[in-house]
Amino acid sequence: MDRQAYIDHLLDHFQHPRSKHRMEDADIQLGGGNPGCGDLITIYLKVGDDDRITDISFEGEGCTISQAGGSILAEMAKGMSLDEVKELGLPTMREEMGEDIVKSRVRCATLALGTLQAAVDQFRSDRERARAGLPPVDRSSFQV
Repeated sequence: MDRQAYIDHLLDHFQHPRSKHRMEDADIQLGGGNPGCGDLITIYLKVGDDDRITDISFEGEGCTISQAGGSILAEMAKGMSLDEVKELGLPTMREEMGEDIVKSRVRCATLALGTLQAAVDQFRSDRERARAGLPPVDRSSFQV
């Protein structure tokens, strides 16, 4: 894609976000943000017994790039295994959003990805604690 095609792609995801809603019955939810610019995102996941994402959604506010990134990632991640999600990285976002855009706003472009990967880590940690008979970690007082 050329630069304009990437811009059009981002604008489409920003103006018509995919899977942007609160998921009440999520297996895990995690918020993230960029304090310097005020971008916020919360990722919601449902994970199947096979460790594949069966449903994903997000909520957030912020710049076009961060919010389009949430929509793009939600579309990509559904059906992926947790291991596949952990393998995603900056090259994935460059491929989806364009080199120029990602290079100029790396933190905005990777906010959703970092939050999704942290949610996967949290899900796995909570599951291991449950298997060990330990209560889940109370994150209600955590600040991002």
